Amino acid sequence: MIYSSARDQAVDDAAVAAFTEGYGERATSLPPVAIVIAAYNEAGAVGPVIEALPEQVCGLATVAIVVADGCADGTAKEAMTAGAMVCDVPVNRGQGAALRLGYRLAREGGAAYIVTTDADGQYNAAEIERVLAPVVAGEADFVTGSRRLGSQETKDLIRKTGVLFFAGSLSLLTGQKISDTTFGLRAMRAEVTGAVRLEQPQYQASELLIGVITHGYKVAEVPATIHRRRIGESKKGQNPLYGLHLPGVNNLFYGLRFARVIYGTWWRERQRARRASSGGSWSSERARIGPVDSAAATNGSGPESAEATASSTAAGGSGERAKRT
Repeated sequence: MIYSSARDQAVDDAAVAAFTEGYGERATSLPPVAIVIAAYNEAGAVGPVIEALPEQVCGLATVAIVVADGCADGTAKEAMTAGAMVCDVPVNRGQGAALRLGYRLAREGGAAYIVTTDADGQYNAAEIERVLAPVVAGEADFVTGSRRLGSQETKDLIRKTGVLFFAGSLSLLTGQKISDTTFGLRAMRAEVTGAVRLEQPQYQASELLIGVITHGYKVAEVPATIHRRRIGESKKGQNPLYGLHLPGVNNLFYGLRFARVIYGTWWRERQRARRASSGGSWSSERARIGPVDSAAATNGSGPESAEATASSTAAGGSGERAKRT
C-alpha cells in the first residue's frame, strides 16, 4: 500500500500491530471473505448491521472487520459483542482512512476477497452475494452496487441529481460507463486495494473507483438497494452550519467536496499514467485515462476481455507492487 502521509502510515502501523496482538493467529488467518465496515459513533446501528451479515457468501466463509474511527461512544464494544473483529483507532480521520486501514487488515490477514458495507444499516446484507458473485466467478475484479440500477428510498431531489451528475462526470472522465459513484456496498479482489493509491480521508468511494478503472481492472455494476437511515444521522457533508439542518446546505458542501475528490483524483491518475507511459513501464493502452473509443476493451469492460485483463494485470502490476508496503 502506498502512503502519501507519514502520519497516516504511523497510525495505521500502530493499529495493525494492536489488532494483530489482540487477535493473534486469528488476525493472520482470516476466512476468504472479509466484510470491512468503517464506523464513527454508530452505537445502536452497528450491532444489528453485523448480526445481519451472512456467515457464508458464494460458499465462502466470512468475517466482519469493523474499524472504529476515533469513536466517542460504544461503537467498538457493540461491534465486538455482535461478533465482529474490531480495530479501535484512537483518532478520528474519516471514513476513507478507516476503510483503507480495513483493506490492509483484510489483505495482510489473508482474505482473498473484500466486501464493504456501511455501519448505518442503509445497505441490504442479502445483496452481498449478488455483489461478490462476479468477482468470485472471475468475471470482474471490482463490483459496485448501483441504486440507479436497483432502488432507493430517498426522495431528496438534490441528492438524486448529484448521483446522476457525478456518475456522468466520472463516466466521461474515465471512459467507462458508471451509474453510481458513491454506493458503499462493493466487492473486490483483496489485492486490488493494495494496487491503487488511496489518500482521501473521507470521500474515498470515487477515489477507489477511479483508481481501479485507470489501473485497467475489470469493473462491473449490479442492481442494489439503499434504504433510509433509521438510527442516528449522516456524517456526510458536515460543515460549520451542519447542526442547523438548513435545506440543501449540507448537500451543497458534500457535493463541492466530492467534486474536488473526483476531479483531483482523475488529474492525479492522469499524470501518473503519463509518467508511467513515458517511462515505458506500461503500454499505452494500460496507461489510458479519459474517454476513448477503445475504453471498454482497455479497462476490461468488454464482453470478451476478462482473460486479457487478468493476464495484463498480472504482468503489468509486478513492478508497481514491488514499491508498496
